[in-house]
Amino acid sequence: MNERLWNILVDSFPKLLGYGVTVTIPLTVISFALALIISVVVALIQYADIKPLIPICRFYIWVVRGTPLLVQLYLIFYGLPSVGILIDAFPAAVLVFGFNEGAYMAETVRGALESVSRGQMEAGYCVGLSYMQIMRHVVLPQAFRTAFPALSNSLISMLKGTSMAATITVMEMFRQATVINGRVYESLGLYGEVALIYLMFCTILTWVQHWAEKKLASYGGTKA
Repeated sequence: MNERLWNILVDSFPKLLGYGVTVTIPLTVISFALALIISVVVALIQYADIKPLIPICRFYIWVVRGTPLLVQLYLIFYGLPSVGILIDAFPAAVLVFGFNEGAYMAETVRGALESVSRGQMEAGYCVGLSYMQIMRHVVLPQAFRTAFPALSNSLISMLKGTSMAATITVMEMFRQATVINGRVYESLGLYGEVALIYLMFCTILTWVQHWAEKKLASYGGTKA
């Protein structure tokens, strides 16, 4: 590695890491929170067999899973202004990432809900619990324990996917690397540095995931 490239990488690392911490991470966390809310609502509608709403949920899942994320980003950020709807880049990215990942996570949560024995619903009714109390205290905790590994993987995948927000002008970590590269023309070094930071973030999340899985396993009465 020549001295010029080394100096560029040393100078750019704190800038890229700063954008990762202040933009990429918040974008991931907010989008994932939205996706989790959407997924739980959609999954509960299907689990409860609310027939008037099920076709809407299935249509939402079908459309989102059947179209590319990049196309969805362009439709919301570049397409909606043509009909008078203007959304800033960061909120647009949050909406798209949230609704996109929510469709995939809804199937995960639905499967986890259906893995809980229906007999536990009947047992809850027998001790005088309402439907909402049974869902809150009996079914959902067990379902989330089952779904946790898959949801954690969705979070890690979303973190990496936020790099696509650069295409709609969100100044996140990857776009900042592109801006720097436009001045110094060191693509291999700079994008490799970005990849290293993403790897660092994902490794930390993976460690947290493994720790949390062990904790959840112990609460469930088994040894990890």
